Amino acid sequence: MYRKEGQPLPPPEKFELPFEGKLSPNNRWVIMAELIPWDDFEEEYAKLFSAEKGAPAKLFRMALGTLIIKEKIRNK
Repeated sequence: MYRKEGQPLPPPEKFELPFEGKLSPNNRWVIMAELIPWDDFEEEYAKLFSAEKGAPAKLFRMALGTLIIKEKIRNK
């Protein structure tokens, strides 16, 4: 099952860290996130799931982001 959550994720430059910190626009993860057309991929990803059956799938951004981080760590 796929349910797109109502609240979109904030853009990286608006993401707030604890203690009022902000992500730097030069952060490698921020730069990478800006290169990926998340909404386009999210739409295609949603088509792979039933609207009524099964456990809810994770959002595309979370699924792909997790895989990217895993591969970056593995290839160090």
